[in-house]
This record gives sequence, C-alpha cells and structure tokens, in this order.
Amino acid sequence: MADQSLIRETACTIVDKLNKGEVTPLDLLDVLEQRIAEVDGKVNALPTLCFDRARKHAAELMKKPKGQRGLLAGMPIPIKDLTNVAGVLTTQGSPIYKDTVPAKSDILVEHLEAEGGIVYAKSNTPEFGAGANTFNEVFGPTRNPWDTSRSAAGSSGGAAVALATGTAWLAHGSDMGGSLRNPASFCGIVGLRPSIGRVAHTPAAAIDRNLGVQGPMARNVEDLALLLDAMSGEHPADPLSLPKLPTSFLSAARSGGKPKRVAYSRDLGITPVDPEVAAITKKAAQRLADTGVIVEEAHPDLREAHECFHVLRAFDFALSKAALLREKRDQLKPEVIWNIEEGLKLTVEKLERAEAQRVAMTARTLEFFEKYDLLLAPATIVAPFPVENRYVAECDGKKFDNYVEWLGIVYAITLVCCPALSLPCGFTASGLPVGLQMVAAPRGEAQLLAGARMLEDILGLRSSTPIDPQPPK
Repeated sequence: MADQSLIRETACTIVDKLNKGEVTPLDLLDVLEQRIAEVDGKVNALPTLCFDRARKHAAELMKKPKGQRGLLAGMPIPIKDLTNVAGVLTTQGSPIYKDTVPAKSDILVEHLEAEGGIVYAKSNTPEFGAGANTFNEVFGPTRNPWDTSRSAAGSSGGAAVALATGTAWLAHGSDMGGSLRNPASFCGIVGLRPSIGRVAHTPAAAIDRNLGVQGPMARNVEDLALLLDAMSGEHPADPLSLPKLPTSFLSAARSGGKPKRVAYSRDLGITPVDPEVAAITKKAAQRLADTGVIVEEAHPDLREAHECFHVLRAFDFALSKAALLREKRDQLKPEVIWNIEEGLKLTVEKLERAEAQRVAMTARTLEFFEKYDLLLAPATIVAPFPVENRYVAECDGKKFDNYVEWLGIVYAITLVCCPALSLPCGFTASGLPVGLQMVAAPRGEAQLLAGARMLEDILGLRSSTPIDPQPPK
C-alpha cells in the first residue's frame, strides 16, 4: 500500500527523501494515484492523468545515480492544461482542442523534466485561461476544497486545488492577470508570478509577449522557492529568458532576510475591496510591525491600470486568437469572443497610449521601491464566490464594466513588471481562505521570498493544507 502520510510532507522533505533513497519516484506516483482516486472526484483539479508516461520517465530517471537526478530528483508535478506536454492530451480548456495530443513539449516542461520533474497530470484551467474561475466545456468546473460550492478562481485553479487537497506537492501555473495569485488566495496555498523572463517558455503568437509568465505554486514559501529554482534559467528559444542566478531562491527564502520598511494598501488606489478581506490582509501586514519592520499605508500611482490592461490584454487576445475567431467562433465562450473583438477594434493610437501608460506606471513603481522593500495588498478583492458565477460582477457596491475588471489589484502589478506572490494570511468568518499579495521591485524574487518566509512564520498558517474536500458550509 502507498504510504499516504507522505502527502502531508513538504516538497523540500520529499526531495530530501528522494535524494537519500528513502522513497522512489515510483513510490510517490503510487501515493498520488491513490490520493487522486480518493478526492479528485469531488473537486476536479486534475482531469487528465498520464501515470504510464510518468512511470516510464521515473524508471529512466532512477537509472541515474542519486545526486545526479536534478533539483527535483524525481518529484512528480502536474502541468497546467494550457501548456504542451508531449504525448499527453492538452486541451487549453477548449472544445476546439479537446482531442489534441501534442508531439512536442513546451520548453518549460522539458526544463522541469531535465531537473528531475515527473509529469503525471494536467491541471484544469478555464478556456484559454480566460476568466478567473476555472470551468470549461471540456472538463467542467474545478471546485474549491474549503467549500465545494465555491470557486477555486483561475486560471491556475486546478493546480491550486491539487496542492490544497494533497494530489500534488508542487504545481506549475501561469499568470497574466492574477492567474497564479487568485487561485492561491482562494485555496490557501502560495503562488508566485515571477519577473518577466525568469522562467523560459516556448513563445507563441509573438516573440516578445510578456504580460503572461510561467511560475511556481506550492503549499509553503520554501517549497515555492525550490520549484522556482527548478523552473528558472535561460533558453535560446525564449529570447526574453534570464540566466539562472548564482544564489538559489531556496537559500534566499531561508536567509532570514528582513525588510526594513514595507507599504500596505487595501486597494492600490484603483479598486473596491470587500471590507472583510481588507481587514484580514491589513491585520496580517501589521504583524510585521511587531518585529520592528516599519509598516506604512502607501502605494505607487497606478491610476491608468484599468485602461492600460484592457487595451494590452485585448491586443494579446487578438494576436493569439484572431484566427480561431474567424474559423471556430461557434466553439468559443462569450468572454473570449469579446476579448478578441476588443483587440481587433484597437487603433495604433490606443496601443501607443497604453504602452506609454505602462512605461509611466513602471517608472513610478520603481521610484516607489526606492523607499519601500515590499508592497503588500489583498491578492483578491473578495473571498471565494459561488462556483456557478462566471466572474465577480460587483464588489462593495461597485458594478464592474466587464468580466476582467475585478482583477485590477493583481493586473496592476502585472503591468509594472514586478514579481508578486499570494501568501495565505487568514480566513473569513465562514472559514474561507484569504491571500495577502506581496510585491517586490522587478527581479526582486530573492527579497520577496525572504520576506514572505518571515511573514509565513509569524502568521503560523503553513500547515493549513492539504485538506480533504469540504461540503458546502
């Protein structure tokens, strides 16, 4: 029988056990297969499994001497269903691709496998990652394990739920408008949007697309840093990719580095926020003051964020999906059609204005980080909402103009090129998780991870997951 107690171990502990020969990658795959059979039917996090492929890869990896199996040493990892894995069904959550099995993996997957990662599943995502609620016509909705009547957010919802329910120790995700940070917040785990270029991936539609990045998800900060180490590094096929740093992110997380001055903002000056979420995140931020850190209420000037992101995101959809609109319109969900059409209506003047806005906001943010080591804010503006709701239509009395606007608190940070993570920071009165968004200056992942690890210790929520899926409260 597979040792199910292993699901409660940290990823760092599991990798240590792999390196010592106390467990094998095949043992871990047995544990996961049993756990998935027990719980995933209630949450639908990992709709596509590839255990035969995983065991084949594990057997090949085990032929190498221990210590020469990469940073992950045989650690199983699910890949988000937007990203190609050779020989594995990759649907992008779309009926258009419901039978697509790519022949070649994304270079992100190749990189993880070279570092000893074993791909055993694809995690659920909304169609093309659009909309921060994980549902699609191919596999249906992914449910929040803290209350299965609630959304897991998105678009990395399947990855977050797998971590929260113990069907993954580490998980791959991606983030354009909060797609790592929102589900991390809703599911009580940690998700990091790295700096542009930190994680290499196969370019598609345009060489220099940079709103979306690939990143790590985990149950705690050290595990997150471990996966970022395994994901990071340059690749010639991705011209924006950055070299691996000489000091590991895991050592940075463990360094004990302490911020001197941090800023907290309940709304970044641009969005309504549910009062309970604001109160929980502010209380968490203030806990840093107990250790001597200066905590002040402040934020950079991000007033153009909504207009800028709307234009640049629409342009990205037009670049990457216009051909699908022409050829497969009847198979696209309404929100995707709207986004592509918004992009096709853009003028060069609107693009010029949006790019100028992004440059100006980024410059102001860089100046802001000359004073503050970190910026803290809510990772989501609401607690997990009913899974039937396609998106958040209003918050604290304000109705939103479109299905994306409720994500302003995270997409503003995307625009200014900063690394950001969501750290579990508390629970609502009804027992639903709330995440604190922690932001550093561009390429400041090391400082960000050190600060997050410090606050994680203070808050004492590291052992909150994994959990068994909970029925509606």
